Amino acid sequence: MYIGRFAPSPTGPLHFGSLVAAVASFCEAKANRGHWLVRMEDLDKPREIKGAADTILHQLEAFGFEWQGKVIYQSLRNDAYAEVLQLLKDKNLIYPCTCTRKEIADSSHQSGIDGLIYPQTCLHQPLKRNAPAAWRIKTDDVDICFNDAIQGSIKQNLSQQVGDFILKRADGLFAYQLAVVADDAAQGVTHIVRGADLLDSTPRQIYLQRHLDYTTPEYAHIPIATNASGEKLSKQTLAKSIESSSTNQLLYAALSFLGQQPPLALKSASLSEIWLWCDSHWQLSNIPKVRKIAASTQVTSS
Repeated sequence: MYIGRFAPSPTGPLHFGSLVAAVASFCEAKANRGHWLVRMEDLDKPREIKGAADTILHQLEAFGFEWQGKVIYQSLRNDAYAEVLQLLKDKNLIYPCTCTRKEIADSSHQSGIDGLIYPQTCLHQPLKRNAPAAWRIKTDDVDICFNDAIQGSIKQNLSQQVGDFILKRADGLFAYQLAVVADDAAQGVTHIVRGADLLDSTPRQIYLQRHLDYTTPEYAHIPIATNASGEKLSKQTLAKSIESSSTNQLLYAALSFLGQQPPLALKSASLSEIWLWCDSHWQLSNIPKVRKIAASTQVTSS
């Protein structure tokens, strides 16, 4: 069975970019007569806004989204992540790292996708004794290749473009890359439809899946909604929350953004009529490949 998911971070209410991702993953799951799950990626508690998780669920309900099963909260799954980390330790694939950001900046001479590449200072022995340590996974000098349903063929060399990345931070928090791989495997997720801002993370997740003997899902990365300045819509760029008073217009705008070409009459239709139209007209192949698209002023300011 097709199992998809929508996994927002409760750092604030949903904005138009979040709605686009929810619509794409939901419609693709329905088109394949599958299940659609909702998961709260609330690992980073310092960034979480109190009450945001409940607000997000209420927003999804107001737009007519329906999901199967209970909502999973990553903050309650530390034991599961610890087990996965132990599996990697048992395979001698990870090592403790006590380097600070400044120490890495002073010693690294190679730039990658996310900035400076860690020069494996602690690979054989931690730089400092009795200091808080992060846990990094050793990366191989091999290409990770996969075919994205929207973006096409993707290839990335982890050791040259990313380096040994962190799975558990020195402050004790598990990293996103580990948690998302563990959760997708635990929930049986078969297809992942999400924003293209996460495309560069996918090879890291595939790398972990292979070492953990997990099945790799199919991926489809949709364009990112941006503001007029080309910045991704987010709390940091002051993206406005989607309002339940504008559900029809916003849902219509999201479908238009995703290249589905809904008829103009649908803009004033009821939510049930819009979703019914999606049932018979949704096509993943219509979604544009371009990584970033500016959302209209009318949408971002609604």
